[in-house]
Amino acid sequence: MQYLWENIFKRLEREQNISSILAQNILFRNLSKSELRFIEKIIHIRKYRAGEYIFRQNENGVGMYIIAKGRVDITIIDDIFIDPSEEKEVVVTRLEPGDFFGELALVEDVSRRSASAVASSDTILIGFFKPDLLEILERDPGIGVKVIFRLAEVLGRRLKETTEKISQLKKEIRLLGELHEVNTSDS
Repeated sequence: MQYLWENIFKRLEREQNISSILAQNILFRNLSKSELRFIEKIIHIRKYRAGEYIFRQNENGVGMYIIAKGRVDITIIDDIFIDPSEEKEVVVTRLEPGDFFGELALVEDVSRRSASAVASSDTILIGFFKPDLLEILERDPGIGVKVIFRLAEVLGRRLKETTEKISQLKKEIRLLGELHEVNTSDS
């Protein structure tokens, strides 16, 4: 038999957990408790089983997800070294609780997913979608500006990391080319 207070306690525990996850996320970190409660009323909880796709590469994106529980693999289709008619997915990274992904869909007019997201274990996600952001901007522009400012910070940081990685890869390619030239001239 399940008692009424058990449900209340579980709901309170879940709400406190969601609240703490939101409070720790960079997008919502500088919001007050009342502003976080406002956000909690707008977000969406989604559950996925291990192996289930959250979204697939090239699909339209509508928003971002924060991992509350479980793990998510971010994969891309690797068709460079295999027959193009065969699609092989390669894991780019594995995300853990507290990590988030898909945030570019919040700002792009028409967003296409650049990778797939697959639950690698039973997973609970907090969904925050573009219509939610637009609702916040309409209902409470002060909160909306705080969230957008943090979102811009995240996107800027990710762009910087990507640029650094591209620069590093270009150097490695140049060094491999030079090494190849040395090896072929010695032959």
